[in-house]
Amino acid sequence: MAESLTKQSAWVEKWPAPAKLNLMLRIIGQREDGYHLLQTVFQFVDLCDWLTFHPVDNGEVRLLKTIPGVAEADDLTVRAANLLKAETGCALGVCIEVEKNLPMGGGLGGGSSDAATTVLVLNELWGLHLPKERLLAMGLSLGADVPVFIYGYSSWGEGVGEKLSKIVIPEQWLVIIKPDCHVETKEIFSAKDLTRNSKSIRMPDFIRGERQNDCLQAVCQRYPPVKAALQDLSGFSEARLTGTGSCVFAQFDSYDAADQAYRKLNNKWVAYLAKGVNESPLFAKLKFGV
Repeated sequence: MAESLTKQSAWVEKWPAPAKLNLMLRIIGQREDGYHLLQTVFQFVDLCDWLTFHPVDNGEVRLLKTIPGVAEADDLTVRAANLLKAETGCALGVCIEVEKNLPMGGGLGGGSSDAATTVLVLNELWGLHLPKERLLAMGLSLGADVPVFIYGYSSWGEGVGEKLSKIVIPEQWLVIIKPDCHVETKEIFSAKDLTRNSKSIRMPDFIRGERQNDCLQAVCQRYPPVKAALQDLSGFSEARLTGTGSCVFAQFDSYDAADQAYRKLNNKWVAYLAKGVNESPLFAKLKFGV
């Protein structure tokens, strides 16, 4: 157990749930059950939701405050905590407080990250000490993006995104734009014009510059605000789509260059100035990782 978690104050600490970007997304096939076979690269971003876990005596799992439009039982943090209880027989309870900073429906993985933080922190606070392999399997049952947040490091992902290998990526400054639309992932992956037969590549190919997103064309055709955001951002650096979006991003070699772009774009768009990081901020706080 991390030293900080041996203290009672760990129950009232704020725990980060970082955003992620898909720096590349290739669809190389489709399984018989309809799930797409992917190759992708995940990198964490130092933008975070923040979670606080409050102990309760009645064994219940609840939220301090629900998210509008999401039933408490359907919230991924509640589902994650209840899954931990079901898997271990733990009789303890928790009230989960979520400071929501990451936009919903933007492809930054906010809900999945919240679930992963819940699993990882409660695994320690409740004294369960489940191994990471079991936590990864639990995470996949909650959603395809949850495992990478449990893995805790920038990753080359395959399968449906759950087969993860550590990759070291330059930690560049970022400008991220959240267009005023919510991309329906299911709609994009069901689109007839979606590329589903990209050639499989290897990690060195990505490092040399192979970083296409096979969802880009389908998203831009259906969501004009995403296309407009890409066009505006491309005036400063190469603009790219994360996952199925709706967020778009550009990387910069210096803070000054990123800040200049951010200041000009922030007047028109919901924009974020951030930095890509290889180690999850949560793992830096828990002091364990890959």
